[in-house]
Amino acid sequence: MLVESPPEQRAETAPAPPNRRAVRVLGLLVSAVILVLVALASIAIGAKELSLEQVWHGLFEDSGTYGDVVVADRLSRTVLGVLAGAALGLAGSVLQALTRNPLADPGLLGLNAGASAAVVTAITFFGVTSLSGYVWFAFFGAAAVGALVWFLGGSRGATPVRLVLAGTAISAALYGYLQAIMILDDAALGRMRFWTVGSLASATDSTVTQVLPFLLAGSLLALALARPLNAMAMGDDTAEALGANLNRTRALSMLAATVLCGAATAACGPIVFVGLMVPHIVRSFTGPDLRWILPYAAVLSPVLLLGADVIGRIVARPAELQVGIVTAILGGPVFIFLVRRRRTAQL
Repeated sequence: MLVESPPEQRAETAPAPPNRRAVRVLGLLVSAVILVLVALASIAIGAKELSLEQVWHGLFEDSGTYGDVVVADRLSRTVLGVLAGAALGLAGSVLQALTRNPLADPGLLGLNAGASAAVVTAITFFGVTSLSGYVWFAFFGAAAVGALVWFLGGSRGATPVRLVLAGTAISAALYGYLQAIMILDDAALGRMRFWTVGSLASATDSTVTQVLPFLLAGSLLALALARPLNAMAMGDDTAEALGANLNRTRALSMLAATVLCGAATAACGPIVFVGLMVPHIVRSFTGPDLRWILPYAAVLSPVLLLGADVIGRIVARPAELQVGIVTAILGGPVFIFLVRRRRTAQL
């Protein structure tokens, strides 16, 4: 006898009605326009205000004037903000689907802790002082922790609960190591104080070039996982019946999140709430379909990150407030409000 699927499962697997799909596409285009406007604001606003004419001249008619130099400097910062924001949004979306936990973020599986511990090790034991050196240590630290979480979480028998427990345990151990090193080494404490806050201020063309291949590869992998993760959301048995390979999907999801989070954290430091809050908000108006959540998160997460960066430059002018501080200040109350709402989006 055939058993009819629950209504919520049929809603998840059925294609969206044409009118609803058109609304989603339109919303994505509007989000992209908002991102362009915020990116222009990121280039124009700072210690020295630039007009749109000056921004245009610096972008397309660079003649080496002071305004053009400022535009070039801020352009690197803006591009890194777009890339890092998209990476954090995609990583958060994938991890929330993987763990079936709408409160999951890259920190839940220890990826931020791995990157931070690796940078402390580089500073204390290898004398690394440049951002270009931090990038590689932070990336491989996040990758090593991602692999360890996958191994401890059961590898072929990995489950969302095991992965979260493994990530939490490793995070606690690594943060204890990080604090011990920083207490014992004043030089490490001084250098890490800026990096651990999270900032786009040190962005250069070299930084963007170094992390770009990893961010592109991780983004493509995350987008390709939308369908199998959608199947897994309906339960392991249903996913297997639909042809999803559970272990392969979980392994690739961990890989995508690790690459994205590792590269973004390496370039900017650990930035909180972006990978947690944006996918959660997006899910409230797109529904649980990752084929829409992922593109929206990739566009709207940079809006949040660049917007927070612009706010940090305005409120502390002529100095600036690091973007990691601003996202924490803005994200905390907003996320508490979202969690306390009756109709909080569920996975």
